[in-house]
Amino acid sequence: MVTSMTGFGRGEASSGARHISVELRSVNNRFLEIAIRLPRSLSLRENDCKDLLRKQITRGKINATVTVDRGTDTGTDVRLNADAAKAYYKLLRDLKKTLKLKEQVKIEHMLHFAEIFQQDGEGGSDEIEWEMTQKALAAAVADLLSMRQQEGRELEKDFRTRIAMISDRLDEIERLAKEQVPRERERMKERITQIIESGKVDEGRLELEVALLADRLDVTEECVRFRSHNKFFLEALTSADSPGRRLNFLIQEMNREANTIGSKSSAQEIAHIVVGIKEELEKIREQIQNIE
Repeated sequence: MVTSMTGFGRGEASSGARHISVELRSVNNRFLEIAIRLPRSLSLRENDCKDLLRKQITRGKINATVTVDRGTDTGTDVRLNADAAKAYYKLLRDLKKTLKLKEQVKIEHMLHFAEIFQQDGEGGSDEIEWEMTQKALAAAVADLLSMRQQEGRELEKDFRTRIAMISDRLDEIERLAKEQVPRERERMKERITQIIESGKVDEGRLELEVALLADRLDVTEECVRFRSHNKFFLEALTSADSPGRRLNFLIQEMNREANTIGSKSSAQEIAHIVVGIKEELEKIREQIQNIE
């Protein structure tokens, strides 16, 4: 199944005045890379959040943002850490004496130390917020995967259309190649006749050279291998595993066959078709970089 690595997902969870929202943004990446921005109250849950994401996402660069809004409960969630306040106050007084400063220690000086305020999120409140975060994260992941799968279906349609176009062009190449071989053989025979008339030549050797020329002009083998790659490509689109790397390999093999066909044929019509095939392969290759 084709799944894009590009997408956006959002999930929310509420309990009382508390509201938690999670936003996920995903872009293509060779491996799975996760960056999470968490509020201070959930900073210790970073690895837990990453583990939840790894269970459902295998590739892509994921940027996650978790926002906590405590609403009217904000004031009740914060209390004074008296011990920390006294310790900082003493340090400031000692600093004043050491530097022989005249200015008095004021409340605004104390406000620079965030540790004197403590959130009551270390007990049950913390667990409630974590449960809400898990729900919001699960909803965001589901939303993200839905968008990635939807884009993947569009990519699959585009791939199938382009592969069908390439198959039609292979048919045209085979038809032109079959027409080219007799023409080249006759042209070679004319040249051989001229050479024979001008002197003694090994006719058996010349016939062998004609046969070898015809074989070099025949692109049937390359077209057969190309169609085989096309078949495996279409099968990979419906694979249960992430097909991105396999599709990329098949595109490389297709491109190799196209180069061989172009080098074996001297016909301008075939060369023009090969250029068109390579353009389609490049478009497919660019899109494959977005597949998980």
